[in-house]
Amino acid sequence: MSVDSKDFQDELQKAIDYAHQITAEKGETSTEAAAAWDVVEEMRAEVSHQHQIPKKTGFDQYLEDNPEAPEGLMYDT
Repeated sequence: MSVDSKDFQDELQKAIDYAHQITAEKGETSTEAAAAWDVVEEMRAEVSHQHQIPKKTGFDQYLEDNPEAPEGLMYDT
C-alpha cells in the first residue's frame, strides 16, 4: 500500500485518534499509550522513508526495458 493512498492516510488518522483516546483514558505514562504512539511513529517513519526513495526517470525505465541500448553502455577509458 502506498503511503500516499487514501487508505493509508485513513489508517494513519485512525491510529492517531486511537493513540489520543488511549492516552486520555490510561494516561500519558501507560504502556498502552506508549504502544499506540509507537504505531503512529512507525507509520510516519514509513511515509518519510517512501518519500526518500528516488523515483525512476524515464531514461532509467528505458534502460530497464532495453538493457542492450547503446545509450546505457558504460565505457572504461
